[in-house]
Amino acid sequence: MAPVAIHLRKHIDPATHYTPIWPAGLVRAEFEPRRHARAARALLNTAYAEGGGDVLDFETWWAALTADPEYRPELCFVAIDDATGALAGFAQCWSLGFVKDIAIAAPWRGRGLGRAMMTEIFRSFQLLGVTEVDLKVAADNPSGAIGFYQRMGMVRPG
Repeated sequence: MAPVAIHLRKHIDPATHYTPIWPAGLVRAEFEPRRHARAARALLNTAYAEGGGDVLDFETWWAALTADPEYRPELCFVAIDDATGALAGFAQCWSLGFVKDIAIAAPWRGRGLGRAMMTEIFRSFQLLGVTEVDLKVAADNPSGAIGFYQRMGMVRPG
């Protein structure tokens, strides 16, 4: 039986200034597939190993991602640990306002990186004229993601 997913939505107010506050020690970088794609999948797999998402090999994931008509590299978000150069956070969104995946490396959890990345996602979609951002989260997600998304202003649509 497939896990139950909860659909959440955030209305993007055109008058709101979505300004991410990046934790000290991080650099927001543009997604460069040759530099970041393998590390992004590894981070997603580590985050999803205990539940909440799919653990996939890189080749399967990358082929499906890049073949999807909603894939846009500029809607992949990367945060780099300035001290180590390691990927601290990654998010991948579909062009129609959907957060497909997001993962934060364990040393950066609880330090504001998830909030900064979601705020950057909201800002990016606002600039594209998207008025609602959606995502699905597993009801049994062990990371506390549901509460986090609700604190970000996401609610069940309807």
